[in-house]
Amino acid sequence: MTDVPVLAFDDRQYTRAELDALISGMATALEHRGVRAGGRVALGSSNRPEFVVAVHAIWALGAAVVLVSTAWKRAEVEHALALTAPTHAVGDSPVLAESMPMLHLDEPVTPGRREFAPVDPAADAVFVFSSGTTGMPKAVRHTHGAFATAITHWRAALALSSSDRLQIMTPPSHILGLLNIATALDAGAWVRLHPRFDVEKMLRHVESDRITIEMAVAPIALALAAHPSLESYDLSSLRYVMWCATPVTQSVAAEVTRRSGVRWASAYGASELPVIACTALDGSHLDTVGRAVPGVEIRVVSLDDGRPLAANASGEVQVRSASAMAGYLPEEATGDAFDDGWYRTGDVGHLDDEGWLRITDRAKEMIKVRGFQVAPAEIEAVLHGHPAVADCAVFGVPDHADGEAIVAAVACRSGVAAEELIGLVADRLATYKRPSHVVFVPEIPRLPSGKVLRRVLKERLWTSV
Repeated sequence: MTDVPVLAFDDRQYTRAELDALISGMATALEHRGVRAGGRVALGSSNRPEFVVAVHAIWALGAAVVLVSTAWKRAEVEHALALTAPTHAVGDSPVLAESMPMLHLDEPVTPGRREFAPVDPAADAVFVFSSGTTGMPKAVRHTHGAFATAITHWRAALALSSSDRLQIMTPPSHILGLLNIATALDAGAWVRLHPRFDVEKMLRHVESDRITIEMAVAPIALALAAHPSLESYDLSSLRYVMWCATPVTQSVAAEVTRRSGVRWASAYGASELPVIACTALDGSHLDTVGRAVPGVEIRVVSLDDGRPLAANASGEVQVRSASAMAGYLPEEATGDAFDDGWYRTGDVGHLDDEGWLRITDRAKEMIKVRGFQVAPAEIEAVLHGHPAVADCAVFGVPDHADGEAIVAAVACRSGVAAEELIGLVADRLATYKRPSHVVFVPEIPRLPSGKVLRRVLKERLWTSV
């Protein structure tokens, strides 16, 4: 039905017919600006209905969306634009508007009604950004066909139907935020968007909107567990809360369940392959990251020779699915990401006899903060720019709230305050990339090749951070 509300923001609700009319109008406006099938459009937007309209308008034209975070500073935005070379921009990000001409989402759109040509499933649909350990973030390239498959997988994992009601507070520039929005609309579910996380607002809307599925990353889960009057809210409409982006903290989940009766589920994915596994929706098996969702294969291979391992043996987790990325930009980074068609997650873990997957370590050195991947080398490059810094190395340590906290080990040639170095990073990079701790050391341990021995450094400094 097209006259039933499917999207809400503040006091406004949109039916499917209203959204389709706005999508047609936005597509026409973009087409008049020169957007064509196969083109790329940078989209830097807060979580708002116009983001949903813009994404679907770009897709309707057969073009690709380049997701630009509104948290990024000028250097980060310009790196993303240089890597993906979009010809047009849409959004509400002042930093993006400074970098290239941008159609602002506050500009009115004339609703329309039009038919669109079928989109080539093999054409690019979306670029999201994923950090490696050797430099600036890479662009992850998903085709229309692959992302549609990811939506199908996520819908099945959530057991999502048109009777479900969700609210989304995660950033739309992250693969999880985009996937949640696209999947909810695909299922005909009702979804409320919030511009930012606010635990009081979230709990109030669970009550008033009768939310059936709540999406949570670690800070949201922690805020729920710490809420002094959690019991006063009626959360009986919730089928479960889905814990995403970081492993479940058992004590936090148990505290929320004890005080509210709410059950948890957990999902495992990556920017490169959005939906890999999901736990049971009845709240069981939260000590794992779940079983492979239908349409996804998981194997564990030896860290020494890449040989597939038997059940319960520990090694690198690899995944194969039609929802996998088409590759990276720069293209030369793609080769190491796959092993004969299997995506190399960089996670270390094991599958038990029943197919439940447990993650025990990271083979890659990237730091995961609130679900965002942070490259140590990106922060190190900023720190090396300070005249007092002789050498430095960045690594992550487990953090109760954020999944991991960023630690910068710094060897100095002259005196400098930790706050000054943290401020330097904060001025240049997104907030979630700011170090939580700066530890001053006499030297940074390195191999003769120059590679930082991060694990050694981490072990030495563990007690101090």
